[in-house]
Amino acid sequence: MKKIILLAPLALFLVVVSCKKLDQLLTFTVDVTQTVEIPGYFVGAQLQPVTVTTRSEESFRNNKTTRNNVKNVLLDQLVLTVTAPAGSTFDFLKEIDIFINTPNTNNKIPLAHLYTIPRGTNTITLEPTKAKLDEYLKSDTYQLTVDARLTPGSFSPNYFTVRSDARFKVTADPL
Repeated sequence: MKKIILLAPLALFLVVVSCKKLDQLLTFTVDVTQTVEIPGYFVGAQLQPVTVTTRSEESFRNNKTTRNNVKNVLLDQLVLTVTAPAGSTFDFLKEIDIFINTPNTNNKIPLAHLYTIPRGTNTITLEPTKAKLDEYLKSDTYQLTVDARLTPGSFSPNYFTVRSDARFKVTADPL
């Protein structure tokens, strides 16, 4: 009887550790890159939603799973880079919030933000939320909406090209 009492916590520990190991084996990242042209002096500092094609089904297949087996998706990283015109920076931004939703739905939630934009840089790394993003990455497309507060008097009338590099951490069951 004493042996059973002593072995029970050990067995429980092994079950917990093996489940964590299994989750680690089935965790992978999905990278999504999108390039957007931003007009100079955009009205209200809120752009039209940008539709992003995920190509996530291919990533799921490469990792031996399917969208139906995905059980947890989180944004791991979101980096924005001004790629044109040459020499441009994010000095025109004071703060930025990015929201995500699937097309034709009412499921818009915060995705990432940055409330202190460093001066003189053409690349910024936003702070991701902890929101579960399963339904968005399982969809063929999702939309991003940008809510930006501008630095007064610093925005150019030129168009800017911005590349968005998102990395999602996905945990899924195997096939």
